[in-house]
Amino acid sequence: MASVTSATVAIPSFTGLKLAAISKPVSVSTTIRSSSSSTAKLTVKSSLKDFGVMAVATAASMALVGNAMAIEILLGSDDGGLVFVPSDFTVAKGEKIVFKNNAGFPHNVVFDEDEIPSGVDVSKISMDDQELLNGAGDKYEVTLTVPGSYGFFCAPHQGAGMVGKVTVN
Repeated sequence: MASVTSATVAIPSFTGLKLAAISKPVSVSTTIRSSSSSTAKLTVKSSLKDFGVMAVATAASMALVGNAMAIEILLGSDDGGLVFVPSDFTVAKGEKIVFKNNAGFPHNVVFDEDEIPSGVDVSKISMDDQELLNGAGDKYEVTLTVPGSYGFFCAPHQGAGMVGKVTVN
């Protein structure tokens, strides 16, 4: 009987989890039977407990990935249009919003103080009017925690219609 003392399981994740090592012994036994056709039979033994550990680890990693989700909003359309893509969207309270330069930059993200829920400090969620994302792929991230509707715009392109709305549930 051969014994494997550890195994490595890859857990897919977008939160930085790489690999989880399981150090419980897994029994492997082989049985070879002689017959006229000389066939070999391989038997692998594993307990339901080992399977349960794997299932719980996978479920836990999925929960972590779900809680760390972020929505990505492009600043400028692929064809260079001065728009947010998408321009109207909904997020859960506490979900991260990542605004990413795509085309037609420089851009920024400024929340309209007249179009946010009362009690929210616009300066804590907005970029400064003069601050700009100047390169492709530059990002601005914000997490909104107060439910309601938030209007936002790109200061350099507001007159061209680069405005958006996010609803926080």
